[in-house]
Amino acid sequence: MHVAVKKGNPGMRVSGKRLSAASLAGFLWLPLVGGAEAQVNVTTYHYDNLRTGWNQAETTLTQSNVGGGSFGLLATNASLDGQIDAQPLIVANETINGSQHNVVYVVTENNTVYALDASSGEVLLHRGLGKPVNTENFFYCNVDGNTVGIDSTPVIDPSSGLLYVIAYDWEKNAAVYRLHELSPTTLKDAVAPVMISASGTLTNGGTYQFDATASRQRPALLLSNNTVYAGFGSWCDADANESRGWVLGWQTGTLAPLASNKLSNTRAASKNNYFLTAVWMSGYGLAASTSGSVYFVTGNSDYSGKSYNKVTNISESAAEMSADLSTMESLFTPGDHASLDEDDGDFGAGGLMLLPPQQGDYPDLAAAAGKDGNLHLLDADQLKTKFGSYQINGCWCGPSYFEGSDGAGRIVTSGGTTLGVWKLETKKKPMLRMEYQWNGIANGQSPGFFTSVSSNGTNSGSAVIWAVGRPTSNDDPTVDLYAINADTGKLLFSGAAGQWPNTSGNANIVPVVANGLVYVASDQMLTIFGPGGARQAKLPKIAAAAPLPLAPGHHEIFGTVERMNGSTITIIKRDGTPLLLDVSGAMQNFRYAAAEVGHALVARGTYDKSGVFHADVAFHAKDHPTLWPADR
Repeated sequence: MHVAVKKGNPGMRVSGKRLSAASLAGFLWLPLVGGAEAQVNVTTYHYDNLRTGWNQAETTLTQSNVGGGSFGLLATNASLDGQIDAQPLIVANETINGSQHNVVYVVTENNTVYALDASSGEVLLHRGLGKPVNTENFFYCNVDGNTVGIDSTPVIDPSSGLLYVIAYDWEKNAAVYRLHELSPTTLKDAVAPVMISASGTLTNGGTYQFDATASRQRPALLLSNNTVYAGFGSWCDADANESRGWVLGWQTGTLAPLASNKLSNTRAASKNNYFLTAVWMSGYGLAASTSGSVYFVTGNSDYSGKSYNKVTNISESAAEMSADLSTMESLFTPGDHASLDEDDGDFGAGGLMLLPPQQGDYPDLAAAAGKDGNLHLLDADQLKTKFGSYQINGCWCGPSYFEGSDGAGRIVTSGGTTLGVWKLETKKKPMLRMEYQWNGIANGQSPGFFTSVSSNGTNSGSAVIWAVGRPTSNDDPTVDLYAINADTGKLLFSGAAGQWPNTSGNANIVPVVANGLVYVASDQMLTIFGPGGARQAKLPKIAAAAPLPLAPGHHEIFGTVERMNGSTITIIKRDGTPLLLDVSGAMQNFRYAAAEVGHALVARGTYDKSGVFHADVAFHAKDHPTLWPADR
């Protein structure tokens, strides 16, 4: 049997707790000269390659001082040049322009990399990595702003210090992805960036080429095995006849691609000519074990529900790949995968988290949930072994993990608007027991949100769960930071932390805690919280970008699906009036995501003389009309 995380694997000790080598990857404690407090570096998404989201070396922030009235907003930089979909990264004691700083690295959808002072938010360096892609150039996906540039969270190599980032560039009237290896102190390329390309063999012997136009690089980058890994999905299921999921890898230092790659769907044909099987996970990162295996979750495929195959199309599945991407090592596919495909029920809307080694007969565990809200507790050594499923509400999200003062492991879930803490019991068959729920996270967008946890080891009174909500209205697209007592579920703090004017696209914001400060990156803004800050602070207003122009004679409308009959759909508009849609054109051109009664859609097209709306594009929209842009 392949062992994902070996029990008893030696690792660093902090506050008396042994940490597995996997949990340390991308997350370092740096002792300073003169006996000062150790500094924490956050060099990868969700703190570590397991994706636990747990900073267990936070010695400043506690339940008492976060909830005692002295915690609040310290600094704001609202001059960044675009929407920030990526999590900030933090490195202590970098020398930039001749001065030493703790640095927070932030990237934007305008293809800009920023190095900011981690205390003040002041810009120390910034660099553009090419012209970002204007979304009107080639696709019709309403979940992003007007431009797409750096969409995923970069990763920093703790050994070399180099920063790896993927930019989406518009070059010679075409979209291309480029992988960069940057110096963190100058933001210059250490080696020439590489244009991303790949090919895979289909079941009929044909060759499928990586298509940058049909591929979205959303999941956070993973650094493991001296390799940078990236996952790719689709744009709102657009170009479903072309788009297929990928996991690709490149060697650090040279950026040479791996000899093997993973194409998630190699079928040559499917009933409706839909392929997909995206790797997107709402931005959650690919995970890695100590043995080097790479883990991810896939989304939906053909809406016939009949295209899944455990070898040729691993839709709606959690997968474990070998480090060189040559071998599928284990796979978990829910029993209702066919209905998930039929209903666009993306298991892959959420990410997969590996747990640190546990006591008992099954030390290596994994947890993952998606749109249907079922959190699956799995054996990470053999994913097909499921220990249980737990309903957490719809999850465009990902879990976190921490250990309480009793030493027991706990999983933090974030489905719907509800934060849940589940105690892990491992004496016999592993299982989860709900400790508490807190249903108070503001969210008008797709269900779910992201969390992180800070504590001083397992010291009593130190564990705090952090979360950022999603906007509830176009009129006030504020996102709030929440701090929750991890032991009791009591709210310690909440306050405005940024804005997200593009309410059609989920705010997949991960709060980052390091060295006594909390960082929240949103649209054009970074906010920094800590002791001594303003408890309630008014943030500068961020203006929403003007919508991209429509073709002459075309319109854009929003509504909730009332009835469906093949390609004919009746929606109820925001004013309560019905409208008949013909979506056959959108289907034929693969500009259609399967609609569902009771849920919202956005359509673009033209009216005929009888008042029927003929849609060229029909995709999902947010279910709350307060988040719909004005019809036009």
